[in-house]
Amino acid sequence: MRGQILRTFAWAMTSAMLMATACMPASAQRLGDIATFDGVRSNPLIGYGLVVGLSNTGDQTTQTPFTGQAVRNMLTQLGVTVPGGTNMQLKNVAAVMVTAELPAFAATGQQIDVTVASMGNADSLSGGTLLMTPLKGADGNIYALAQGNVLAPGLNIQAAGSSVQVNQTAAGRIPEGAIVERAIDSELAANGTIDLELKQADFNTATRTMQAINAAFGRSLATAKNSRLISIAVPNDLGSKVAFMARVQNIQVRPGTPKPRVVVNSRTGSVVMNGVVTLNEAAVAHGSLSVTVDSNPIVSQPNALSGGQTAVVPNADINVQQGDGSLNYVAPSTSLQNVIDALNRLGATPVDLMAILEALKAAGALNADLEVI
Repeated sequence: MRGQILRTFAWAMTSAMLMATACMPASAQRLGDIATFDGVRSNPLIGYGLVVGLSNTGDQTTQTPFTGQAVRNMLTQLGVTVPGGTNMQLKNVAAVMVTAELPAFAATGQQIDVTVASMGNADSLSGGTLLMTPLKGADGNIYALAQGNVLAPGLNIQAAGSSVQVNQTAAGRIPEGAIVERAIDSELAANGTIDLELKQADFNTATRTMQAINAAFGRSLATAKNSRLISIAVPNDLGSKVAFMARVQNIQVRPGTPKPRVVVNSRTGSVVMNGVVTLNEAAVAHGSLSVTVDSNPIVSQPNALSGGQTAVVPNADINVQQGDGSLNYVAPSTSLQNVIDALNRLGATPVDLMAILEALKAAGALNADLEVI
């Protein structure tokens, strides 16, 4: 009797676990990770400034006249008059561009990180100090002021015509190097609704997002306008709006199947595929062609006392080689691993693989979008 009760209890627990697993969406993701609220965004800031205190690694003012002009303007504002025509050799000063991101709902007095990059011919910004630099937005208004010591992790050493450089030395960062002076007014759901924007447009994901939000709140609040935008009715009270949006962000949604895509970087030779790329049956023959030009100039030397002149006659050896390109069978592949195995069997280099993928796409054997960046 006891054994039967234990078996019944185990069967009930197993059934409950299976039901719970069936109710959980496969590969569900938090809505806050795949979508953003309209208006909740950062804003880029930019400014022009000067970095001082460099160890003879600053701009050469003879080649970057704007650095000397900026120094004159700054000194004039500080009450120092520089006589006209003065040749200032400012080896410890560099003109820089300062950039930052003003986060959403940033308040006055908040500190943000800034990036400093040389725009002249300075060798290194290591050890320099950025002077007070106003940071402006796209509307031309000043939103932050930047100042502080530049952190440039690179190393650049030059001596006796030799140099050693490690990482980038002409750019650096200043953690919390800017203070917000003006906040951007952002009103959430001014008309009683707020738009939720999917990071990847997909009609299936938009529909599932709308259904998940309505199911979570037990009433029809969300409406999918298109494959990216979902309009949501929100409470009128400001405190309730924040709690409502936090609850929406925590809703679990199963995104739609991503679009098959192959991304080719022609500059670095990188080829990246997502997990839904497949191949149809095809045959591929690919042989590399190499042309080698070897210059062997011939020097013509006249006989002694002949009155002739030594002449150099150009001569070049040209060699053309074409690699073996036997026809290879590519079987239909329904998974990413099979695609990788099929392409590896061709024995192609990344550069050759770009040409093969392009040809497979043109032949209709590559079931994916081919994007070249």
